[in-house]
Amino acid sequence: MPNPMKFLVVDDERDVEMLFRQKFRKEIRKGLINLEFAFSGDEALEILKSNDPPEVVYIFSDINMPGMSGLELLKKVKTEFPQIKVSMISAYGDQKNYDKAMDSGAKAFFTKPIDFNSLKEEVHQLVEN
Repeated sequence: MPNPMKFLVVDDERDVEMLFRQKFRKEIRKGLINLEFAFSGDEALEILKSNDPPEVVYIFSDINMPGMSGLELLKKVKTEFPQIKVSMISAYGDQKNYDKAMDSGAKAFFTKPIDFNSLKEEVHQLVEN
């Protein structure tokens, strides 16, 4: 049985954890993925630095968070851990944030409320490869 892929969800809203756990319960139960949660950019970086190399393969991060924004986190992750894929989640599907995220190396950009069908496609593509 291969190790589950570790995904890190970064969002200052705590209810996001329940939502992701619910939407991905099948994948979690089958042992395909493992979800970890951070509620700030700093906490996310601590999780990444706690293992060398980091176990996380994919990050879903909110853009608008107090302290370090998701875009700042994206830049740091891409500098320090270029192998980790990062997708951004924003309450505003505005072009400026989208362009900034894509220019900084984001893999995808999701707008809230999150379309979990396209998010799951993204995850399944990764798990299957």
